[in-house]
Amino acid sequence: MAKGYVIGHLNIHNPEGYQAYAAQVPPSLTPFGGRFIVRGGAVHVFDGEPIGPRNVVIEFPSVQAAKDWYASPAYQAIVGGRTQNAKGYLMVVEGFEA
Repeated sequence: MAKGYVIGHLNIHNPEGYQAYAAQVPPSLTPFGGRFIVRGGAVHVFDGEPIGPRNVVIEFPSVQAAKDWYASPAYQAIVGGRTQNAKGYLMVVEGFEA
């Protein structure tokens, strides 16, 4: 089974509010086997126009685990902290299996 990766590209317009949201995300990941691969960090754009400077990649054991995390009561209780304090998107992509 291929892993699932939640990828987020964000432009934070209220850092304080976003920081409060971000502090609550890690405990919501644990029951679904999620772990951060990228959480902020330096960005070097080769081409194109990014939505914003904040990039996040979260690895899950499967796409279904990622979907279950996003739909979980724990994450749904805090998702407003992201949508109210940042513009951008989250998506899940299926990982490549060699």
